[in-house]
Amino acid sequence: MAVSVLVVVCLLDLGLAIRAHGDMARRTPLLSLPPFVEVLVLVATSLWALAAAMRSRLALIRAETARLAADEEAKRLLQVIDNSPAVIYMRDREGRYLLVNRRYEELFGIRREEIVGRTDFDMFPPEAAADFRANDLKALASGAAVQAEESVPQVDGAHTYITLKYPLTDIAGRHYAICGISTDITDLKRAEEEANRLNSGLESLNAGLESRVRERTAELEASTRELDAFAYSVSHDLRAPLRAVAGFSELILEDYGSALDATGRDYLSRVVAATTRMSRLIDDLLTLSRATRAELSWRPVDLSAMAQRILADLRSAEGDPERPVELIVEDGLHATGDPALLELVLQNLISNAWKFTAKQDKALIHVGVERLADGGCAFFVRDTGAGFDMRYADKLFVPFQRLHSVDDFAGTGIGLAIVGRIINRHGGRIWAEGHPERGAVFRFVLPEHRPALREGGAR
Repeated sequence: MAVSVLVVVCLLDLGLAIRAHGDMARRTPLLSLPPFVEVLVLVATSLWALAAAMRSRLALIRAETARLAADEEAKRLLQVIDNSPAVIYMRDREGRYLLVNRRYEELFGIRREEIVGRTDFDMFPPEAAADFRANDLKALASGAAVQAEESVPQVDGAHTYITLKYPLTDIAGRHYAICGISTDITDLKRAEEEANRLNSGLESLNAGLESRVRERTAELEASTRELDAFAYSVSHDLRAPLRAVAGFSELILEDYGSALDATGRDYLSRVVAATTRMSRLIDDLLTLSRATRAELSWRPVDLSAMAQRILADLRSAEGDPERPVELIVEDGLHATGDPALLELVLQNLISNAWKFTAKQDKALIHVGVERLADGGCAFFVRDTGAGFDMRYADKLFVPFQRLHSVDDFAGTGIGLAIVGRIINRHGGRIWAEGHPERGAVFRFVLPEHRPALREGGAR
């Protein structure tokens, strides 16, 4: 629109010039160029003036458009930094503020119009201001961004900011100002300090625990040595008197049995039986001790072959190969653990099944594996023997806790305790289900890989 107005104005100027030239021609004789040439000259001069005026006006329009665009860009930039949660500011080379954002105004209670021209020494304590100024100078000297932690005094106490400062350059490449962006990390620092304090307390606690663990370990090692000494004493010192009692009792029965009445022979027979049970109990106690303390040797174990061998030995040892019992051992029963100790587990479980089915006309002993509800697998030894009352299931793996009398079924009450200790040391678990006169099933789970060593009773 401005260009159109300018064209109109120039055309009016041209018309006025032509009219003035006509008036002059009427008043004075024409002594120079013909009239049409003069008109052309005048037209050319006016067109040149028109072009010059148009260029000038266009330059003004471009300058105004650039200024308006710059103002709009500045407003958008200011809107961006005003909506930032960080503190943003600009200072010149002498440290005088050029600009701050709204977050700065909110934190320090000053408007941006009031802070322009001030320095940090006008706003903060000298020590803090000197620290800020030093970081400004470092960024100016390096010509690159500088990151630093700065402590800023505020109404509620000192706050810690992580600040990034970088120099601003003009078109000539000179650094004319510093821009700073500061983020409050006070809560993070306090959390870090609290974490350090807790860690320090934990380290002290851990040191105390480690000291107590070392003391306890030393006590356990001393107790282990005492147990070893006790086991040696049981193995050697107690066996000799037992052998003597059993031996002399048998000699009396052989040499003087005819001189004794039935009651006397019965008493001596009881003595021999008691010494035999005592000797077996000593063996079981030593086995329990070894199962608890022996170092585990982890290797693949074929439980199927092991169970077959144990059952064959039982048939041979009992002297009754025709005993009516169905034996089932599933193929492919493989586990990882200590072979000697796992054989002891199967030895006790299968021997119990053999023992508690002795009074059955037709018995079943089944060794296999089954899928559990959680997706894992459990090995089992199932029998159709005497069974037990589930009310007393928690006593099965406790030493000397028998659920059947010695008169009904011989034993020392140690076998299942040994089984529980071994399974527990392997990091597994064992449990049982049963019903009186309907049999029992013992299930146990072993880890696929070597677990951390755990001590204690069976779960």
